[in-house]
Amino acid sequence: MYKEYAEFALDFLKKKGVDYGEVRLDEHDGDGVLLKNGAVEVSGFDNSAGMGIRFLIKNSLGFVAINQFDKTKIKNALERGLKLVRRGNSLSDTVSFSDEKIYKRKYKIHQRIKLNDVGTDEKIKLLENADSGVKTSLGRYMSLMTGVTKKYFITTEGARIDSEIPLSNFIGVLTVEVKGKTAQRHLQFGNKGGYEFIKKWKLDEVLLDEYKVLKESLEKAKKYPKGRIDLIVGPEITGIMVHESVGHPLEADRIFGREAAQAGESFVHKDMVGAKYGSEHINIVDDPKLKNSPGFYLFDDEGVKARRKSLIRNGIIDEFLHNRETAAVMGIKSNGSARAEDYDKEPIVRMGNTFLLPGKYSWHELIEDIKLGVYMKSFTEWNIDDKRYQQKYVGSEAYLIKDGKLKYPIFRPIIEITTPVLWNNVDAVGKKIKLDCAHCGKGEPMQAAPVNLGGPLMRIRNVRLN
Repeated sequence: MYKEYAEFALDFLKKKGVDYGEVRLDEHDGDGVLLKNGAVEVSGFDNSAGMGIRFLIKNSLGFVAINQFDKTKIKNALERGLKLVRRGNSLSDTVSFSDEKIYKRKYKIHQRIKLNDVGTDEKIKLLENADSGVKTSLGRYMSLMTGVTKKYFITTEGARIDSEIPLSNFIGVLTVEVKGKTAQRHLQFGNKGGYEFIKKWKLDEVLLDEYKVLKESLEKAKKYPKGRIDLIVGPEITGIMVHESVGHPLEADRIFGREAAQAGESFVHKDMVGAKYGSEHINIVDDPKLKNSPGFYLFDDEGVKARRKSLIRNGIIDEFLHNRETAAVMGIKSNGSARAEDYDKEPIVRMGNTFLLPGKYSWHELIEDIKLGVYMKSFTEWNIDDKRYQQKYVGSEAYLIKDGKLKYPIFRPIIEITTPVLWNNVDAVGKKIKLDCAHCGKGEPMQAAPVNLGGPLMRIRNVRLN
């Protein structure tokens, strides 16, 4: 890594008398493969390095990104940035950072099979093998991205965090047609670890199973009864509900309006810590310390130590997601939720791994007293408004429940519901938890952060199917 240039940039900021300065050096080394309908369309390498530099001058925040490792160019870029911030000091918003404990740490994720030791040919063969079982589908898209990111974070306060994190990500899209009707399924897998995790995904088996489910739905699924019913959702839908209608609205930058013109707002306001959000069965956390998970980190991109955040405890808002800026607004400590996708993006408030904690109910106990209902195992579409209040979910694999038993598959049931009704109508949560990989989009320019989302089965009473 180009650590001497990071040290040079920080020393320059100190000499210029900034109130606070940080340098985040990122170096990424990876590759990617893309198959479309069985043909290799893209196979390439991704090697990049750069620095994201932030500084505070009289409570005005500046940001400079540079990928030219030349001390004169770094100096000139910082001079321009400092000059712009000083000129606009009287016009800019006031920014403060919370006081935090200063850490000096070095850590890396172990790879039993190093990602960069596995050749492109083997990765292509992996995707081709997964594709071979679903060749009769209308369309197939598969991509596999792998790489290692090294970060070196230093501040004028004395923080020094040195990390090395491998990341792999698979995205697959299947489109199936039966007698003029089509259905599509989006799948994603991800881990922070070695190639051994990719082998555990068993992509060939998963894709074939999903193909069969889509085909059966198109061939056999019936219309569903509209009106009020009881609903059981699978971990995949629990996860997207948690992510979209709890995680996002509890991001403090949304609550304070910082994201209004970029990724939306929140119906939650800053005085709602301690307010009722759902039933007593709802316990939702964000935990970036889950080993080898897509959202794993030990220190965030502001040098704050990661910890599990209790967002909803027994149906009550326990805490928001904070970076140092939003924490300072509320007069508290950051809970380590600042993440940046790349060196040229600022760290903003992000989720890591957000999920509903397990309850005490078995599958039999969840379904036994439902007279008329729906089990929605997976989704094909979702939508939610900018304030994270009104939302819609369209089922993919779904079944009618009658007199406590699954009857037959139903075709694309649609739920439209508000966040308060959703979480207050949950009266039972399953025992077993399952997490899925996703990419969470936020910011301007857009930043796509790898995350886990999920939870157990969940029963929601008195839901309207449209």
